[in-house]
Amino acid sequence: MVGEAEDGASALAAIHELRPDVVLLDVQLPDMNGFEVAAKVTANGSGSVIVLVSSRDGADFGPLVAESGARGFIPKGELSGARLAALIG
Repeated sequence: MVGEAEDGASALAAIHELRPDVVLLDVQLPDMNGFEVAAKVTANGSGSVIVLVSSRDGADFGPLVAESGARGFIPKGELSGARLAALIG
């Protein structure tokens, strides 16, 4: 199943409802950042693997990716099926 959400609150609701195996989550959302959403999802034990994405370089975020509970980060310019598969193993 595939879902899409336009903001953090909608993403949290969709993840709760759809229970996806993998979530591609943009770091920059209108109502909260992707790090906050990832932390909420991983804290509730949903089992979804969160992969953060952004048009910015991962070095811009320092330890925020690891602290969020996300599996990792992929810059949007490098996002591909192979790169995603390598990250989520």
